[in-house]
Amino acid sequence: MANITAQDVNKLRQLTGVGMMDCKKALVECDGDVNKAIEFLREKGQKLAAKRADRAANEGVVLAKTNGDKTFGAVVMLNCETDFVANNQDFIAFTQSVLDTAINAKAKTLAEVNALEINGTKVETLVIDQLAKIGEKITLSNYATVEGAQVYAYTHPGNRMASVVAMNKTGFDVAGKNMTMQVVSMRPQALTKEDFPQNVIDEEMKVNVEKSKQEQVQKAVEAALRKAGINPAHVDSEEHMDSNMAKGWITAEDVQKAKEIIAKTSEEKLANLNEQMIQNIAKGRLEKFFKENTLLSQEYFADSKKNVETYLKEEDKDLKVTAFARLELGA
Repeated sequence: MANITAQDVNKLRQLTGVGMMDCKKALVECDGDVNKAIEFLREKGQKLAAKRADRAANEGVVLAKTNGDKTFGAVVMLNCETDFVANNQDFIAFTQSVLDTAINAKAKTLAEVNALEINGTKVETLVIDQLAKIGEKITLSNYATVEGAQVYAYTHPGNRMASVVAMNKTGFDVAGKNMTMQVVSMRPQALTKEDFPQNVIDEEMKVNVEKSKQEQVQKAVEAALRKAGINPAHVDSEEHMDSNMAKGWITAEDVQKAKEIIAKTSEEKLANLNEQMIQNIAKGRLEKFFKENTLLSQEYFADSKKNVETYLKEEDKDLKVTAFARLELGA
């Protein structure tokens, strides 16, 4: 059996970042062979990953960066289980090294990033190594890129959200930075409304129609209750009915009468809704959705009197955002 010294253990720890006791155990198991010990720890990480596969990894680090000539940018998310790990400088540095490698290679997809190598080891393997080192579920979960005449990147303080934005012209650094901050703070889902998939639009319209119908029914119910001398706020839920009876604000008879009015009025109003009016209200809501969720139509975060498209035209009549990507923990 090999004589395992403190220097041997420290060397393995420097190579892997794993705790001293785990390093010593690995060297003992591998009879002092450092390379075998590294593989032993990696296999341990794989086993631990399998055990923790069903754990939630909702914390982590989100970073953004551009390449040297600012024509390519990417944003990456590395997840962990706790904010303690997410705030660890070594974990942040590892995330940065993954992003740096991806930027240098101009990797376009998450699969490409996982296949890249850092110091001869694949990124996907290094992620497992991080798990063995930290003891939490670690997942390289998201990666997105943009390309353009000039690309800007912004990581919000705290490393929980970041963005990259591509512009069609160079030389507008202030506007470019402002657009990355706009994307982070205002959370646009698309550049223009034409960029929304039809299934998203259809689902939004469906929700709007249902919401509009319920509002019309609710208005009719409240009017009928008031006409009967009942305060709608006292009977808007079973919980409120019970609570308000206990307080003496309404009687059991009032509650029974209210339930009958609510049921009858709801049925009658649903059967006689003005469908054209409902469609018009729903379309209005859809336009509001587009205004709030498309970048160019959004209110400009630094001046509520203008939208983003107007701000860009004031900077230069031909200046445009051509693409953006945004990641946020928990989103």
